Amino acid sequence: MVANLKDVPRHYYTLEEYFALERASEARYEYWDGEILCMSGGTDRHYIISENLRTKLAEILRGRDCRAFSGGVPIHTPSLPPYRYADASVVCGQPIFVNCSGIDALTNPVLVVEVLSPSTDQLDKGAKRTAYQKVPSVREYLIVAHDAPHVTQYRRRGRQWVRQDFGDLHAILELPSISSQLRIGDIYEGIVFS
Repeated sequence: MVANLKDVPRHYYTLEEYFALERASEARYEYWDGEILCMSGGTDRHYIISENLRTKLAEILRGRDCRAFSGGVPIHTPSLPPYRYADASVVCGQPIFVNCSGIDALTNPVLVVEVLSPSTDQLDKGAKRTAYQKVPSVREYLIVAHDAPHVTQYRRRGRQWVRQDFGDLHAILELPSISSQLRIGDIYEGIVFS
């Protein structure tokens, strides 16, 4: 007989257990108040979109004092300790890292990008968005859909965050945090939507 999942006791991990797993594994994990979620793996669309973003951002930034990072670089989120893994991020100037129990986490991104997946959709739109927006250096947060051409952009304007949505593959996304533009279609290059 299978037990009801709500009756199965859950194990809550300590931060020490989480850091031990992070240091010992090739996979990426996030710590969520006693739970550990694997951030590695996903769909082919997720991989393609994430790589398109990192590649396009690197091309845009070539020759400038900014650098695009892939999803392997954790971002320090003091309001949601210890850090989060975005799918891409950009730093202008010297990257600054803080050591979190042996893991170097980036403290000064100006742009953070998450590509949605069914398992992280609500976290990316909710708790992670809020945590990234509390990082003082972050000027823009992009949420990129994987199942339809859609990008949600949050831009910092003073103490407010302004949201704008884009669903047209020919639309141009203004990225004031890095004084650049990105065509929505370039994000989805190689993806066929039905």
